[in-house]
Amino acid sequence: MTDIKSSRLVEAIKAIEDGIYIIDHNYTVEYMNSAMIKIFGDGVGKKCYEVINNGNGICSWCRFQEVFDKGETHHYGEVYLEHVNKTFSLIELPITNRDGTRSKLSIYRDITKEKEQQARLKSSEEGYKRLFDHVGCGVFISSKKGKFLDVNPAFLKMLGYTKKDNFLSMDIATDLYLTPEDRKKFMETVEKHGRVVDYEVEWRRRDGHLIQVLVTSHVRYDQKGNVLGYEGIVVDQSQRKMMEDKMKKALNFLDQTIECSPNAIMAADLKGEVLIWNKGAEEIFGESANDVIGKKNIKEIYRGNDLARKVMKMIRSEDYGGVGKLKSYPITFNNVNNGKETEGNLSAALLYDDQGKEIASVGIFVDLGERLAMERKLSETRQQLLQSEKLAAMGRLTSQIAHELNNPLFGIMNTLELMKTEISPQNKRRKLLDMSISETMRLADMLKKMLSFSKPDQEKKINININTVLDEIILLYEKRFRENSVKFEYQFAENIPMVNASKDQLRQVFLNMISNAMDSMPDGGSLKIATEYDSHKVRIILSDTGAGIKEEHIERIFDSFFTTKTDSVKGVGLGLSVCYGFVKDHGGDIKVESRVGEGTTFIICLPISSVEK
Repeated sequence: MTDIKSSRLVEAIKAIEDGIYIIDHNYTVEYMNSAMIKIFGDGVGKKCYEVINNGNGICSWCRFQEVFDKGETHHYGEVYLEHVNKTFSLIELPITNRDGTRSKLSIYRDITKEKEQQARLKSSEEGYKRLFDHVGCGVFISSKKGKFLDVNPAFLKMLGYTKKDNFLSMDIATDLYLTPEDRKKFMETVEKHGRVVDYEVEWRRRDGHLIQVLVTSHVRYDQKGNVLGYEGIVVDQSQRKMMEDKMKKALNFLDQTIECSPNAIMAADLKGEVLIWNKGAEEIFGESANDVIGKKNIKEIYRGNDLARKVMKMIRSEDYGGVGKLKSYPITFNNVNNGKETEGNLSAALLYDDQGKEIASVGIFVDLGERLAMERKLSETRQQLLQSEKLAAMGRLTSQIAHELNNPLFGIMNTLELMKTEISPQNKRRKLLDMSISETMRLADMLKKMLSFSKPDQEKKINININTVLDEIILLYEKRFRENSVKFEYQFAENIPMVNASKDQLRQVFLNMISNAMDSMPDGGSLKIATEYDSHKVRIILSDTGAGIKEEHIERIFDSFFTTKTDSVKGVGLGLSVCYGFVKDHGGDIKVESRVGEGTTFIICLPISSVEK
């Protein structure tokens, strides 16, 4: 009967899920149950530390001596075994065998999953604690009676508090809400629905300032379903409200800027429906925004489909400012009311959404009517000046010819007069001499008249500002600079003194100089005009990056009829000669510095007016 009981006990021990093993006083394993064998393998007859710890020495946690020698009834412990990657709770206790010897029984319970669950729970608790402490929005737990039970640091900071204890003692209805009715309304709303999301309310900070907040909260119940209080998060909307106000002001300012622009500003969607039509567009086209926005197609404004398609094609091309842009396109529009034509430039661009898809187009039309009229008038004036230059050059040529003919003519006259003294008045040859002398005198008189005509009275000289004259010339050439890809730069001295000069003659000098510079840069380049002065002279410096002048030509460039231009249409070599003459007549001088392939610099010096000295 005893054997049967022992057998049943052994079977029961084998079936236990906890690992059980017995060792003798030599650390030799006497018994292992099924659970122990499953984890560590069958180690009966081996040293326990070889089976349990894969080691050659006694395990550090083993309490063999306490159990055997001191007779402690039980010893509890916990151990992690790396080679099986498990954590066990350990019970060690002595047992007395039938023969009176003692052994040690150890029970290993696998608590790995429990430890992992505890670790996850602890990590979760720590994570929630960190989230509570460090989240950017305010987090709160409050009672139904109107006291905060807990809040996070962000909540305190939001309301201007530093110590939580002082904050938790406040009465929510009177100290936080503007009125108790606001608190009551919140409670009714959240209890009715069980929760609220983005509930907008105004709260009072510690310093008395009001802030706009959004509250997302739910009700806390007890086990019987009674309301204990509320918990949730709070987001400060003051900054957002401020940004919305700033954005609104910025948009209003932008709207006013567009509306008040003197240029016509228009926008349309991809179907052509007009979206923006400012005052400038109303004045130029003669149609009000009420009659155009949402009611007309931009094709009607662009005088039909062909022009509209042409403009859109240019906007999408790379040749007119890059894809999506049209920098400048000359065009003329008619006012529908009075039929007046307006000349100007149209610039346009495409608008894209976040995905880069075209959504609309915007155009700006600049009225250049007055400017273009001025340019045409200045061009006519320039042609007149050039014609005057040619006439002046021909006058100087005539003067030179007359002067050269005078000397031999007077020599002939003197010779005839000498011959006359040697011939008797009654001689027929005397009569022929008198006729020759008479014709020679008539020819001399004609030459005298030619000289008088070639040197008319000089234009009256007045005190003028060189910078002003140059400004007018620059305005005249501005369009040509762009058309010829010439980058222009000017640097005028401030408070420059006056010079006493003929304004038209100086204008002719500058026109000729700039025209020559343009001709020297057929493929584009750079032109710089600067003015400077000292106590005696005003200097005008014109520098270009053109082809330059050969060294052997520099000494001759101011000679009449000398030119390096192979194209006879461009000049006959009188321009610089005329300029040099005008400057010399004003008591000034022209200097030139040039390098072939690098450019040319002309320095014009003019004396300061005596009034300025």
